[in-house]
Amino acid sequence: MSEQAFAPPPLARPALAKAVRVAAGAYVLLWLFLAINPHDRPAWVLENALVIGLFGLLWAVRRQFRFSDASLLLILFFLALHTLGSHYTYSEVPYNAWWEALTGHTFNSMFGWERNHYDRLVHFSYGLLLFYPIREFFLRVVEVRGFWAYVLPLDVALSTSALYELIEWGAAMLFGGDLGMQYLGTQGDIWDAHKDMALAGLGALLAMLITIAVNRRLRRDVAWEWAQNLKRPPGAAAE
Repeated sequence: MSEQAFAPPPLARPALAKAVRVAAGAYVLLWLFLAINPHDRPAWVLENALVIGLFGLLWAVRRQFRFSDASLLLILFFLALHTLGSHYTYSEVPYNAWWEALTGHTFNSMFGWERNHYDRLVHFSYGLLLFYPIREFFLRVVEVRGFWAYVLPLDVALSTSALYELIEWGAAMLFGGDLGMQYLGTQGDIWDAHKDMALAGLGALLAMLITIAVNRRLRRDVAWEWAQNLKRPPGAAAE
């Protein structure tokens, strides 16, 4: 076998690394801008508590575990959606007004919707965008392969979505009043939590199917190769 020079992980290319830096800078600017005068400051604080906790966790484990640049882009995109929702509160994001200014009619009118569906979009995006980073964690830390490398991330997306709904319920019970209702954001729908969890699961299922299709098309698992390359010390030869 011929020896090749050590190559960077397949998901750590210079173009992706630059894209992550640009996206991270854009996210910080977006967060600072939308933090200036949110629609409801107490609700904004509650919504951003989990984000601060997530960044704290990622910083704490940065030496033991790192996501690929592709996963970081997906995480930043999801956080940008969440930041927009926390600024307006999810039930008040004016996407209808924005769409009407562009087209002359509201977005909801095209589908016959009556409620604000921005929260539905973010729950769906949670499963769709975070399935891949969760899968990287399982590939790297648990070293699962095959069937379980796809099903376990789907299961985690569903279970954490359910956990978030429980946190929302607990916060609404704890704070009560308008703040509790703003954070809960049911908009009068008694099945709101069920639909949110279903959409998160649907997004993760779609991401799983896309990942399977891409891996079969490439006849390789790029995320697995990335995880294995990270184990090889710099300067080591690859077969």
